[in-house]
Amino acid sequence: MYGTSTKKMLNMLILDILKEHSDSEHRLLQQDIIDLLNSEYGATCERRAVKNNITSLQEMGYDIVADKGYFLRKREFTDAELRLMIDSIFTSGAITDKEAHQLVKKLEKFSNKYFKAHVSHIHSASSGKNAENQNVMESIAAIDTAISKGKKIRFTYLQYGTDLKLHPKRDIRYVVSPYQMISSKGKYYLIGNYDAYDDISHYRLDRVTDVEILKDARKPMKSVKGLENGLNIAGHIAEHVYMFSGESEHFKLRANENLMDTLVDNFGKDLRINYSEGTDIVVDLKCNPDAFFYWVMQYGKYAEIVEPQSMRERIKQASLDIYKRYK
Repeated sequence: MYGTSTKKMLNMLILDILKEHSDSEHRLLQQDIIDLLNSEYGATCERRAVKNNITSLQEMGYDIVADKGYFLRKREFTDAELRLMIDSIFTSGAITDKEAHQLVKKLEKFSNKYFKAHVSHIHSASSGKNAENQNVMESIAAIDTAISKGKKIRFTYLQYGTDLKLHPKRDIRYVVSPYQMISSKGKYYLIGNYDAYDDISHYRLDRVTDVEILKDARKPMKSVKGLENGLNIAGHIAEHVYMFSGESEHFKLRANENLMDTLVDNFGKDLRINYSEGTDIVVDLKCNPDAFFYWVMQYGKYAEIVEPQSMRERIKQASLDIYKRYK
């Protein structure tokens, strides 16, 4: 029950009602607003007060339409934008189911009750692939602070055991210079440099726990192999399809042009393409060798490595090993 100050905040209560109960298909009459003020806030007012307060809100810049009733037209996010963000949250493997639901609840505050009813089915559509590490959000916050301050971090890195539970991968904790956090293929990664080496390393953030920010300054990017000229995030993701560490190399492969969607999805648009015979194309690209190896093993039926010869031999040997296992 609202007290004597209700009249002073009546315009904000009306705004809340319009946010929650109205859209272009659900317009509120003055009496509807009066009834909702009473049922939800214990507030009473006259029709004239409703009209005057809505006019005041319009003068403040709120896009309230008065046509056969009232509704709030423009919001912070459209329904389509909210749905896209909610779908992205639930398909992300970087956070737990509980954290996903908490984030969605926060986003729903930017919608109305009709939108919430439309997306309620998503809440039970968990894929079962969400992260099990309960400290992901804390890890992200700590790493973000370390990146901002230019400090090294120490953390425990986890991996699954045969009991299907997460355990420390090593007895010792990792010391890493953190540079950037990125999303790739539904997973969230930290790009950094492991203290004992001088190249790039990647860490799944849903495997990182117990993050400690150290006093030591992180290594300068220019001293890390692959980051001498800074970090081009889009290019880095394209060259590290499966987030393997190590420097990228140039490759040339032959494939049918029907594979173009897959090539662009995985390697981006930084490709040099020439036609070979018929609808075949020869593609020049740059990629991490381990990532490229696994990509070719996946799409080997549709693509052939032209060069370098060392990768052709590696694929040939792997194919023979698989053949021997199944013959």
